[in-house]
Amino acid sequence: MKKKKKAPVVTEEIKEPIKASYKDVDPSQVILVRNGFHGKLVYVSPRTHEKFVWDEFGDEQEIELREVRNAKSSAKKFFINNWFMFDDEYAWVIGYLGLTQYYKNALPLDGFDDLFKKSPAEIEKAIAKLSKGQKKSVGYRAKQLIAEGEIDSNKAIAALEKALGIE
Repeated sequence: MKKKKKAPVVTEEIKEPIKASYKDVDPSQVILVRNGFHGKLVYVSPRTHEKFVWDEFGDEQEIELREVRNAKSSAKKFFINNWFMFDDEYAWVIGYLGLTQYYKNALPLDGFDDLFKKSPAEIEKAIAKLSKGQKKSVGYRAKQLIAEGEIDSNKAIAALEKALGIE
C-alpha cells in the first residue's frame, strides 16, 4: 500500500513552507484554488487545453498542483493580482511555487469585510500594500457595501477613495 504524502509544514506568519519538505510534494495531487477576482475568472491550460471557470468571487476549483505550477509560467498575472487564492490548508503552495512576494500582504477572501471595520488610517495603510488585483476587488466590494448601507462612515469612505483612487 502506497503511503499518502503529507503537505509541507507551514508557519503562522506568511505561511512560508519549510523547503526541505518540497521533495515529498506530489505534483499530481489535487488542490483547491479559489477565485480572488470579483467576477468571472477563466484559466485555460496551455498544456491540456482544459478550461477552469470560477463564476464568482470565492468560488472554488480543484486543480492538479502540476497545472497550478504550469499556470505560474503561462499566466503569472493570476498570482501577481491574487486572482488565484488558497485557503490555509493549501497556503504552502505559495511558497512551493516561489510566489510569497505576491501574497505576503494579500487579504484572505474572508477578510475583505474586516478591512472596512478598521480606522481610516489603518484602511489606507492596508490598501497601500495590496496588489493591483486586490485593490480592484476591495474597490468593488466597498461599492457594494456602500450601496447596501453597510459602510456609512464618511471618514472610512474618504479613506477608501483616497487609497484606491476612486469615487
